[in-house]
Amino acid sequence: MSKSLALEDVTTAGCCAPLSGPQLSEQEAAELAKVFKALADPVRLRLLNLIASQEGGEACVCDLTGPFELTAPTISHHLKVLRQAGLITGERRGTWVYYRVIPEALTRLSGLFALPAFVDA
Repeated sequence: MSKSLALEDVTTAGCCAPLSGPQLSEQEAAELAKVFKALADPVRLRLLNLIASQEGGEACVCDLTGPFELTAPTISHHLKVLRQAGLITGERRGTWVYYRVIPEALTRLSGLFALPAFVDA
């Protein structure tokens, strides 16, 4: 049994509001593409979520290996990719590294496709 999806005609004028932010430059688009590439992996997306949702805003790498059926070196690789994308930062304390989300990076991503607030006439 197949289901058909209803499509909405979005070609009429005034249908959709433009994005609230300015257009991206070629360099900005290239930088953001790296960030989205880093987030396109389910493990990295979960890691970012785990770090961001920790009380106190940081997570020890020792707490990040348990939820996954992956080796510690694999988790470290994913954390490195998130660091290189500018989404998290790490601080070594003794033998452990503690990770924090970079708030400005998440704010930039959350506002990237934001539509302007609609005002009822």
